[in-house]
Amino acid sequence: MSVNRRLLIMLRPYVLHIAAGVLSALLVSGGNLLLPFLFGKGLVDQVLLGLKDSSLARLNWFAATIIILTAVKGVFNYSRQYFLGYAGHRYAMDLRALIFDRLQAVSLEYHERERSSESVVRITSDVAVLQQLLSGTVAALVSDVVMLIGILAFTLYIHWKLALLTLLLFPFIGFLMGRFGDRVRHFTRQMQDRLADITNIVQETLLGIRVVKAFTLEEQERQRFHRQNQASFRAGLRTVMAQATISPLVELLVVTGMTGIVWYGAREVLGGRLSPGDLVSFLSYAGMASSPLAALSHHYAAIQQARAAVERMQPLLAAPVRVTDTPGAIPLPTVKGRVVFRNVTFGYEPDRPVLHNINLTVEPGQVVALVGPSGAGKSTLVHLLLRFYDPQSGQIELDGHDLRHVTLESLRRQIGFVPQETVLFGVSVRENIACGRPGAGEDEIIAAAKLANADEFIRRLPQGYDTILGERGVQLSGGQRQRLAIARAVLRNPRLLILDEATAALDAESEYLVQQALERLMAGRTTFIIAHRFTTVQRADLVVVLDRGRIVESGSPRELLGRPGSVFSRLHRLQLGAESVQEPVGTKAVTARV
Repeated sequence: MSVNRRLLIMLRPYVLHIAAGVLSALLVSGGNLLLPFLFGKGLVDQVLLGLKDSSLARLNWFAATIIILTAVKGVFNYSRQYFLGYAGHRYAMDLRALIFDRLQAVSLEYHERERSSESVVRITSDVAVLQQLLSGTVAALVSDVVMLIGILAFTLYIHWKLALLTLLLFPFIGFLMGRFGDRVRHFTRQMQDRLADITNIVQETLLGIRVVKAFTLEEQERQRFHRQNQASFRAGLRTVMAQATISPLVELLVVTGMTGIVWYGAREVLGGRLSPGDLVSFLSYAGMASSPLAALSHHYAAIQQARAAVERMQPLLAAPVRVTDTPGAIPLPTVKGRVVFRNVTFGYEPDRPVLHNINLTVEPGQVVALVGPSGAGKSTLVHLLLRFYDPQSGQIELDGHDLRHVTLESLRRQIGFVPQETVLFGVSVRENIACGRPGAGEDEIIAAAKLANADEFIRRLPQGYDTILGERGVQLSGGQRQRLAIARAVLRNPRLLILDEATAALDAESEYLVQQALERLMAGRTTFIIAHRFTTVQRADLVVVLDRGRIVESGSPRELLGRPGSVFSRLHRLQLGAESVQEPVGTKAVTARV
C-alpha cells in the first residue's frame, strides 16, 4: 500500500466531520454570495430608487434579512471551524501515534541510518503542516472555489459581457500560481531539511554538553549552529519571497481588471443598458473575487508544503519491518536456557556478512564470555539472540524452539539486557526500575534494588524512589545508573541474561558494587557477557573468541590459557602488559583489550 493511500485511509473515521465542515463552509459561502445581490437589487434598485410609499417597508425588510442572514452565517461558520478543527487535530493525533509506533517497529538498521532529528521533525513540523491543511486549507479552498463559481454565475446573470471581460484575468492568475507554487514546495522542503539539521545539532550539543564545556567547544558549536540557522533562514526567506511575490502580482491583475470593469460598466449604466443596482452588485461580486483569487495562491502553496511533508514521511512509513512475528508464531513457554546457534550467517547488508557459519551450544546456567577485537561480531551475536535481526541463513534455538517461530514479546520477556551505557527515562526511579516488569509491586521493586546494591543510594536521593530523573539520569554516577539497569533486569527475573560490557567504564569501587550485583543476577541463569576485562572473563564457564565474524577458539578460561599460542592467551598477555605491541590474529591485529 502506498504512503499516500495509507494517509488517505486514515481519514475514514473523520469523513462525516469533514463533510459537515465542508457543507457548513458552502453554506457560509452561499450567504456571502447573496449579500451583493441583496444590496444591489434590494437596497439600491428597490429601496433607494423605488417608489416612495413602499420604500420604508422594503428598507425594514432589507435590514431584517441582513441581520438574520449574518446570524445564520455565524452558526455555520462556527460549525465549519469546529468540525474541521476536530478532524484536523484528531488526524494529527493519529498520525503522530502512527509515526511513533512506526519508529519503534522498524528494524534497528533504519535508526542506524537515519538521524533522530529527522524523526523529530516528522512527528512535529510535518504533522502540523498536514493538520493545518485539513483544519483550514481544505474548507477555505472549497469555499473560495464555490465563491468564484457563484460569482461567475451571478455576474453572467447580471451582464454577460462584463462577466467575460472579468474572465480574461483567470488564465494569467493560473499561470502565476503554477509558476510560483513549485518554487514554494521546493523551498519548503529545503526549510524542513534545515530544521532537521538544527534539531540534530541541538540534540548533539545537549547530550554532549560536558564534552563541549570540557574541550571549550562552545564557539565551535555556536558557529555550527549559526551556519545551519542561517541556512534555515535563507530557505524560509525564499519561501516567503515566493509567496510574497505572487500575492501582489495577482492583486495588480485584479485591480487592473476592476478598473476596466468599472469604466465599461459605467458606460452601460449611462446608456440605459444596466441598472445602477446591477452595477453595484456586479462591482461587489468583482471586488469579492479578488479575495478568493488571492487566497488560491496561498492554498496552492499550503498544498505544496503538505506534499513536501508527505514526501519526508515516506522513508519512515515505507521502511520495511524486517523482524516481526511470523504467521503461526507461538508464545515461548518458560525456558531453562539452552541456546544453540546452527550454521548462523548474518550481515547488515546481504552481500557483506558480519558473522560466518556460527555454531555454538550453551547449556542452561552457563556463563559465556564473548571476547575478541573490536568489530569481531560480539554485539551482533547477542543482538541476534534478542532477535533485533534475523540471520540470513541458519537458525537460533532456545530450548529447542526456533526463535523465528515464537512471538517477539514472549522471547524478549525471558531475556534480561544490561548494556554498557544505561538508558534511563525522565520519570521516577521507581518507574525506571519497573520498566523491567510493568505492574510490579512496591516490595518487589525495593527487593530488586537491594539485590542490585541500589537501595542505599536511592534512599539518599531527594525524594527517594519518587525522585524524578533528568534526561538520561545525568545526575547519577555511571555506577549508580548501571545498578538501576541491573535492578531492572532483576525485577524481570529472566532466564537468559546479556551483559554488554556492563563494567567497562566504571571506577574500581563502582565496579566492585556492580560486580556483586551481577553475580547475584547471574546465579542460575544462562548468561552471555561481552567482556574486555580479564577479571570478568575468568568467571566464565565458556569463553568464545571471535575474530572477523568467525569463532576461532572456545573453551574454559583455564583451558584456553593452557593452549600454547592460543589467541586467548595472547590477548591475555597483551592486557596484562606482557607484550607492548599489537599482535595479529590471523590477518587482523588485535588491541590489548580482550
